[in-house]
Amino acid sequence: MDVKYIQQIAMDLSLPVKQVGNVEQLHAEGATIPFISRYRKEATGNMDEVQVANVIDKIRYYDELEKRKETVLKTIETAGKLTPELKGRIEACISATELEDIYLPYKPKRKTRASLAIEKGLEPLADLLFAQGGIQVEEEAAKYISEQVKDAADALQGARDIVAERIAESEQARTLVRAMFAETSVVSSRVLTTKKDEAEAQKYRDYFDFKEPLSKCPSHRILAIRRGEKEGYLIMDIAIEKDSATGALKNEFIRSSGEAAGQVALAIDDSYARLLKPAIETEFRMNSKTVADEEAIKVFAENLRQLLLASPLGHKRVLAIDPGFRTGCKIVCLDESGTFLKYETIFPHAPQNDGYGATEALKRLVSRYDIEAIGYGNGTASKETEKLVRGIDFGRPVSVFMVNESGASIYSASEVAREEFPDEDVTVRGAISIGRRLLDPLSELVKIDAKSIGVGQYQHDVNQNRLKDSLDQVVQSCVNYVGVDVNTASKHLLMYVSGLTATTAKNIVEYRVKNGVFKSREALLKVSMLGPKAYEQCAGFLRIPDAANPLDNSAVHPESYAVVEAMAGNLNCTVGELITKPELRKGIKARDFVTETVGQYTIEDILKELEKPGRDPRSAIEEFRFAEGLAAIADLKPGMKVPGIVTNITNFGAFVDVGVKQDGLVHVSHLANRFVSDPNEVVKLNQKVMVTVLEVDAARKRISLSMKDTAPGESGGRPAKQHQQKQAPKAAPAGKNNFQSSLDALRKRFAD
Repeated sequence: MDVKYIQQIAMDLSLPVKQVGNVEQLHAEGATIPFISRYRKEATGNMDEVQVANVIDKIRYYDELEKRKETVLKTIETAGKLTPELKGRIEACISATELEDIYLPYKPKRKTRASLAIEKGLEPLADLLFAQGGIQVEEEAAKYISEQVKDAADALQGARDIVAERIAESEQARTLVRAMFAETSVVSSRVLTTKKDEAEAQKYRDYFDFKEPLSKCPSHRILAIRRGEKEGYLIMDIAIEKDSATGALKNEFIRSSGEAAGQVALAIDDSYARLLKPAIETEFRMNSKTVADEEAIKVFAENLRQLLLASPLGHKRVLAIDPGFRTGCKIVCLDESGTFLKYETIFPHAPQNDGYGATEALKRLVSRYDIEAIGYGNGTASKETEKLVRGIDFGRPVSVFMVNESGASIYSASEVAREEFPDEDVTVRGAISIGRRLLDPLSELVKIDAKSIGVGQYQHDVNQNRLKDSLDQVVQSCVNYVGVDVNTASKHLLMYVSGLTATTAKNIVEYRVKNGVFKSREALLKVSMLGPKAYEQCAGFLRIPDAANPLDNSAVHPESYAVVEAMAGNLNCTVGELITKPELRKGIKARDFVTETVGQYTIEDILKELEKPGRDPRSAIEEFRFAEGLAAIADLKPGMKVPGIVTNITNFGAFVDVGVKQDGLVHVSHLANRFVSDPNEVVKLNQKVMVTVLEVDAARKRISLSMKDTAPGESGGRPAKQHQQKQAPKAAPAGKNNFQSSLDALRKRFAD
């Protein structure tokens, strides 16, 4: 990559040039974001995944810009209009917007009013008008009357069309109007009068007559208005004050007060209304959509991260229930590794109401399969099923957990499920998915298209390719953060490990089936198509429990094994003793092992890993119970304090399940007794919270909740206990969660 781009990236992201260059080189060599941020800290200066991802995004942007420059240069050169000065400007350009502005006058275009006027021979008259000399415009225009130009007025109109297009295509005019849009533009929407009274239109009622400065309009409003426009209920507009815009343009282009200047003034009015305003509005519609998309994708990505890193039950024997009324509750029993053991259906609820039979069946299955925990889905009949299960005396401790079943039906009908359980129907597969989610949410959720998990905001309205890339990056980040047992992982989990592909993941599983479990990381090199480069990228993230070398079950990379062995040698002990005896590790001085190739960051990471090799970084799972006596919205009353679980987080608040089959909303203004700009600062997905009921609208199925210490109308209260979960490094770019900061970033990226 050209050094000017490296320097620009460093400037844009406030990072050292050398470290940006190192990331670019590692990326070009095929290194992944998790690998770079975890095992190349000396090269990056300890950049986290966010910073590495930001650098790589910028690299891709400038790679695309360079390709676009090649196309632009070739097109202008073919037209015979490429001068050394123009070529130099294009090659020096570092902004896509600036490049397109430079290219615009030379860009091949369809017939326009200006091009037709040029064909009529009116360009010299346009030059005279634009020069704004002391000419008699009617007299000059009369000289251009011909078979194609009927009179002087016709000639002047054609000349003004040429001037209008020149102004619209000039960099000065576009820069000026673009700056005014960035500073003062207002987004507005209005309802189509013919659709105003339609029932479906009412969900957009807030936008029937709406205006707000674009710089202050949150992303969810932009996306809501655009959806309303797409569905044919709203008309959206982004505009600035017309007189201010044309006045600024006239100050820029009018240089005299003669008749010619008057014609230029008319051309400016036309240029703005017909060409400039629509073009810049389209640009800002696209830019605002891009910013809104990024905000929505960020929300979805963070929710997905939290869901993937939800607390696992671990190696326990579980009974999973997919609740239902008429069709019954589907039950499966799984062993410690998630292997399917048994399936039954019980009918404890209406219309059969076979509570006794259901209870006896559950007791029998728990006893026969040594069940240690029961997980039930949170969909239809979940509350009734929970009550049934908790009311049974199993004769021994059996934990009970609610499991978010969103997307389970998608999995059960998928090709992945058919491949795993070809002889079972969708109901069995769905129940198995619920049970496996309880055992290990990450391992099971990677099998489902992330968009189907249901923790996003406007996910169907955003750029789908960008969404997929972002969510894939989150999944990869989470998988590598936790680490993967290579001897039990499915190919669907393995394919997200750094350096592995769907093919190499499949080959690992096939090798395991044919040759037995892997006994060392080095044995991975025997897998078909898994070469030294892929091994370098994946080895540190794969775990081999009970390996001869205990480091094979840790995050220490094989390239650093010699360092650990040297540490053990200095202390006259084995590597195993170094891991199991913390008193030995106290004698290690990190600086003694720093070399030209192994830096301080690497040594510190090794020492941290030796304290907890192979330990799952996710927090321990906790049991949870909804308040007794709540089953429907009608049971809720303003002022009640009830426990709940956070089910979804948006940039306007958090949705909380309080056990009444309809999630309530804690608006961002009610998340805490302070200003909250980003809900993720306060709540996490699956967090257990105490909320106060503010308002209940049973007809519209809306519940308003508060997490403030003191809700309106109350004299006091106790703060909700926050369940904090250890946080993994974030892969998605972080920052202030508001439209203005995103717009500022966008301006910086595209501004001239």
